[in-house]
Amino acid sequence: MVTREQLDKAIQTQHRSGGHLGRILVEQGALTEQNLAKVLSIQWGLPYVQLGSIEIDPDVVKAIPQHIAHRHKVLAIEKTKRKLKLAIADPLNVVAFDDVRLVTGLELEQVVAAEEDIMAAISRYYTGGVDLEEAMRQAATTDIDIADEKTEDISVQELRTLTEEAPVVRLVNLIISQAIGDSASDIHMEPHRRSVQVRYRVDGLLHDVMTPPKQLQAAIVSRIKIMANLDIAERRIPQDGRIHVVIENKEYDLRVSTLPTVFGEKVVMRILDQSSTRLGLGKLGFTPATLELWEGMAAKPYGMILVSGPTGSGKTTTLYSTLYKINTTDKNIITVEDPVEYQLPRVNQVQVNPKAGLTFANGLRSFLRQDPDIIMVGEIRDKETAEIAIQASLTGHLVLSTIHTNDAPSAATRLVDMGVEPFLISSSVLGVLAQRLARTICTNCRESYAPPVEALHRLGLKPEQGEEILFYRGKGCDRCKGTGYKGRYGIFELMPMGETIRELVLKGASADQIRQQAIAEGMKTLADDGILKVLEGATTIDELLRVVYVDQ
Repeated sequence: MVTREQLDKAIQTQHRSGGHLGRILVEQGALTEQNLAKVLSIQWGLPYVQLGSIEIDPDVVKAIPQHIAHRHKVLAIEKTKRKLKLAIADPLNVVAFDDVRLVTGLELEQVVAAEEDIMAAISRYYTGGVDLEEAMRQAATTDIDIADEKTEDISVQELRTLTEEAPVVRLVNLIISQAIGDSASDIHMEPHRRSVQVRYRVDGLLHDVMTPPKQLQAAIVSRIKIMANLDIAERRIPQDGRIHVVIENKEYDLRVSTLPTVFGEKVVMRILDQSSTRLGLGKLGFTPATLELWEGMAAKPYGMILVSGPTGSGKTTTLYSTLYKINTTDKNIITVEDPVEYQLPRVNQVQVNPKAGLTFANGLRSFLRQDPDIIMVGEIRDKETAEIAIQASLTGHLVLSTIHTNDAPSAATRLVDMGVEPFLISSSVLGVLAQRLARTICTNCRESYAPPVEALHRLGLKPEQGEEILFYRGKGCDRCKGTGYKGRYGIFELMPMGETIRELVLKGASADQIRQQAIAEGMKTLADDGILKVLEGATTIDELLRVVYVDQ
């Protein structure tokens, strides 16, 4: 029963921030998901279904694409030639009915189910997580008794005992192995009041995978911390560690980060595939002309080349692939990184350690006494690092680094803003590569279509051109888990520092003036390269507009 006090509190929250009253009561712990579903079924005269107690044909479930099931929290549970029985958490979600009816072409019969049961079923049927779900079930039935989220009351010995339980070990192993199998870049484990949410970042976007019971939280987190050589007794401050795993003869490093939150420790694991460092530059998405220019810059004996873009845009992969290309036996290569993400053969890699006084700038100073040919600096963040890197490039060393700017022309003005003298920039920088990562269309379900006039207009195309050019999108299938995308591809903008651009930098020109000159000299902008990849059928208009600003 919901008390008057709980109801009043929920109503106040609803007035303040909106939302469904029932959902607020669940979040406040006044109602369980199952009780809310039963109340809604009575309120709207619909059957209530407990999904865990019925048999569901996996083929029926996949009548609805995964992204629609995830977005609307719905699950197909029965199907005939004309009708689909749909389990839904919110009977008032008319948009869900419209979307499902549109993609299936079937009449809909709705039943109500608990949201957490629907999401668990989606995880099981769409992500191939039957083993994962079974591991979670086994772990949940082991003798792990944790009354609430206050895990600081558990002793270290109790935590160690929990992490040695076979089902918990298997569950954590499966969470990691499935993420690698799904080509995820990150695993997120997020504690909430009464549950733990596991999510994978695949092709740049986060997807819900499973929701383990709250009672498993301490055991799962502690197991990961033990694997990463972290202190399981310390739950008040963030910690960082590393896990090395071998799956199907491939090596992976997992960079582990823990963060204390009000409901326990949040864990993020960045998955680093060691084989990706051997990915050829030609497979990253460069056009032949851009690749030739970039490889030419990387072959220079001295000077600085920069890669710019936001976090997660693939800068590290480009730099490592470039180092792999130019890493010959007659070169001495040294890197300073924060953190070292991949171990490269025959490369001397240094991890930044500010607590010990080892910064990018200090590391660079030491490098110059190590007889280097090529230096890679993880990121240029300040004037001191920039000036030392530039001095190194002017004294016979090739320097590669990254910088955070929106495009290639802005890199020069960003260095000036840091306090670097324009004459140092113009005399040292060979070129700047800006990049983004766009999801590629799934080749298994790719289909042609006619885009709306508005989309063509945003690409600078006329409506009649839409009839002459074939545009593609992904329909959604099991291989891409209903998203229509599989994998990612680079979108690039390479600006060589020609004489005219060097003069503009010396004169203190704006980024816009530098950009106009670079375009006049033949630079293809991020938008140009992205549009080319849309026209080639590699990605979609929507995806391009998501990652790149296209100036009409």
